[in-house]
Amino acid sequence: MAKNSFLILHPKDNLAVALENLKQGQVIEHGEQSLTLLDNVKLKHKFALCDFPKDAIMTQYGVPVGRALMDIKTGQAITVENTEHSSDDMCNWMPGYQAPPTDASHFEGQSFKGYHRKDGQVGTRNNWLVIPLVFCENNNLMTLREVFNRELGFTDHSSYQTELRQLTELYKNGASVDDILNSAETSTSTAKSSNNLFPNVDGLKFLFHNMGCGGTNEDSQVLAKLLAGYIKHPNTAGVTVLSLGCQKTQMGLLESYMEQLEVTGKPIYFHEQQKIGTEKELISQAIKSTFAGLIQANQNERSDAPLSKLVIGVECGASDGFSGISSNPAIGQVSDLIVKLGGAAVLSEFPELFGVEKEMIMRCKDENTANTFIDLMRKYEARAEADGTSMSTNPSPGNIKDGLITDAMKSAGAAKKGGTAVIQDVQDYPGYIKQTGLNLLNTPGNDVESCTALAGAGCNLILFSTGLGTPTGNPVTPVIKVSSNSTVAVKMPDIIDFDTGCIISGEKSLEETGQNLLQHCIDVASGTTLSKSEKLGQDDFIPWKRGTSL
Repeated sequence: MAKNSFLILHPKDNLAVALENLKQGQVIEHGEQSLTLLDNVKLKHKFALCDFPKDAIMTQYGVPVGRALMDIKTGQAITVENTEHSSDDMCNWMPGYQAPPTDASHFEGQSFKGYHRKDGQVGTRNNWLVIPLVFCENNNLMTLREVFNRELGFTDHSSYQTELRQLTELYKNGASVDDILNSAETSTSTAKSSNNLFPNVDGLKFLFHNMGCGGTNEDSQVLAKLLAGYIKHPNTAGVTVLSLGCQKTQMGLLESYMEQLEVTGKPIYFHEQQKIGTEKELISQAIKSTFAGLIQANQNERSDAPLSKLVIGVECGASDGFSGISSNPAIGQVSDLIVKLGGAAVLSEFPELFGVEKEMIMRCKDENTANTFIDLMRKYEARAEADGTSMSTNPSPGNIKDGLITDAMKSAGAAKKGGTAVIQDVQDYPGYIKQTGLNLLNTPGNDVESCTALAGAGCNLILFSTGLGTPTGNPVTPVIKVSSNSTVAVKMPDIIDFDTGCIISGEKSLEETGQNLLQHCIDVASGTTLSKSEKLGQDDFIPWKRGTSL
């Protein structure tokens, strides 16, 4: 049997993970134990290391991750048919947690090239934002985006336009439907920026959304607070704000949250359509103010900043059975290094902490912080139950297909993104990060909603673990996609920034991979490297309506 055909993650575990497709009848040697597989076990899936009577608890990462729905024999595959979610109950906080030591000596004294803001924050990008207070203004945003991109080239889709033009010519010359479908591909470029007039401006970003009116007062307040976070964000140079005038999310509400966040030193231009009159005049004024804003933003230049100015959000999406073994722990290494260097890391996705609450509680710095986390988790689960569901239903079909068959399995691996540091603060959505060190932010597990919240909380980089591949990005913050396996990195090179499959193959250690990933983060923060999502122009922005979203 190949030495690396399976993996046991913790001495307490009674499940093993297949590192390759294993065949029924194969003999597995584990220490002094020899067992015969009773089923085929697919890559990334688990098999039993012992007999499980019905209702017995299964353990992975040293914590409960499932309960046997029937008797399961040693060597049998773990499936949705024979296993259900199970986890440790919540507990009361107790003092005594000590984070393991982190050696950050390799990065001490290093810096990145960033944009220094008047409030002391440092941006990794220099963006001008155009924000609607209500969805009624989305059409005007579309007009502004088309006008500015066509004239200034912040986004380049010229190769796709060339391809469409060639297809048009084929059709004019009598090509059939099959001829069109089978024609040679001509477009390989991405939507990278080609702005030359304002070289110090990294992006002109338009935050389309479907909120601002017609919802609850809470929805309006949440949107205003989130947008205030985007305006305060260190990657934001200034903002053009469009309003209809009669909507629930009033400019005064936005201004009140900006005051709470102490937003200062940034040009902000406000345009209200019902006061201005015609759409033509509104757009004319918005073009002038946005162009004037770009001139001001272009006056900013990058200069050296300590790594303590990095605020790194950690996220996962389209996870697989390797995510908790390679990409998530590698991101956790970066989290611990940044904390050690005096920066901040932010772990979100509360449905993906469901099942590992005990670990999170015991890592909190004090009882008040732990109680805040407990209260938010209980409210989240209560809201889900009121809607007839549970956070245990979080795993998607893709997760299950690739080995994450219970929410506790998914959560135990997802939590690895937060490393091992002490939790300094817990924030409800849409909070803004105030503390250095490791922070928790209450968000859904939904990738885009969570990334939207992380950026709104002030994260100037986001590390995003994926096992299956996803193009998710953000308009303000670079999103660095980290693959759990080399197969998806090779198959989807246009969206994967960093491959941690070397951990699975044994080519590199977790520690070395984590250090390499942090160095990549420094390059992206400095603007010498663009994230793949930036190259694709993937500007996903979906505010969370505070209903059930897993």
